[in-house]
Amino acid sequence: MKHSPDHAALNAAIENVHRAGMPGLFAEVRDGDQVWRGAAGVADVDTGRPVTADMRHRVGSITKTFTAAAVLQQVESGRIGLDTPIGRYLPRLVPAERGDAITVRMLINHTSGLAEYLPYAYSSLKAFPALAETGPQSLDDHRLTRFDPVELIGMGVTAPAVGTPGGTPGVYSNTNYLLLVQLLEEVTGETAEHCITRNVIERAGLPDTELPTGPYVSGPHSQLYESWFGMIDPPRDYSVYDMSWVGPSASLISTVTDLNRFFGMLLTGKIVGPSSLAQMQRTVPVVSQEGKTIDYGLGLHPMEVPGQGTFWGHGGTVWGGGALSMTRADGKRQMSVAVNLQRWNTLDPSGRPRPHPIDDALATLYRVAMHG
Repeated sequence: MKHSPDHAALNAAIENVHRAGMPGLFAEVRDGDQVWRGAAGVADVDTGRPVTADMRHRVGSITKTFTAAAVLQQVESGRIGLDTPIGRYLPRLVPAERGDAITVRMLINHTSGLAEYLPYAYSSLKAFPALAETGPQSLDDHRLTRFDPVELIGMGVTAPAVGTPGGTPGVYSNTNYLLLVQLLEEVTGETAEHCITRNVIERAGLPDTELPTGPYVSGPHSQLYESWFGMIDPPRDYSVYDMSWVGPSASLISTVTDLNRFFGMLLTGKIVGPSSLAQMQRTVPVVSQEGKTIDYGLGLHPMEVPGQGTFWGHGGTVWGGGALSMTRADGKRQMSVAVNLQRWNTLDPSGRPRPHPIDDALATLYRVAMHG
């Protein structure tokens, strides 16, 4: 296995993503003590302010790995049973037979059968996953909306089920993780934000990572441009946004350096114990929000890389921003990439996203980052 990131190839690959249409992106690749950091493009299309590799960024559902780790810590302490029905902890939120049938594990690995609440909270997205019948109007409506997580959970629990508890393939749903947030608060007696901050973020020593309390990203950061499949043209900046629509399931602010540090520590047993990590790496098939069937564990997703073994990590998106962080199973080779445009693909006449040059350019960057 190579132990030195190819700086020239990485510089070329990240620049090619920008040339393909990404306003700005930045990344860090590590292999042991060898580090490459790079950035290409702009953080603000109006002023031309450049992106830099140390910027803070909304990393979306990468937050789920932090939340899952906090839950596994409580499993280790005996406060939570991984295969205990959620109804024993939160009977009002998941009542009756469903509460008895859905376990904590099923929430973490998205096999609960609970629907995604988002199309019910955002009126213009109600036709999701029929993308052509959705619209971006409600994204503006909710810039500063302070959502009640219990109300959001209620939307997902009362919506038609998307599967049977424990059945596969599971279906990716933020409802699951908002329930895990409530579970953490029930068993610890404190907010999930405090629990995750103290037990995961501070334990990992992540100085630039936080769960936000307001709509702003503090410190150096990029604007976040949302296209919603070409329906917002030009793409609109959503960097100022109240993140209560996802809470501690997808609201984390971090840096590519902090993400690599976190996943490196997680995969070498420094955040949860070896038995918990083994549970996190037990995967089932899950249908992602993009409609693809992926392998998913307890807040971790694997990627097989030829000649390099298995990488583990998570991706995430918010309105306008995205990130992907993957670390090889031995904790040494690592990649974290952040981008400032989302849903750049326009739709074909059948309503499916058209291929875009950004897709291939990003795939090349990931490939070079993980084994180039």
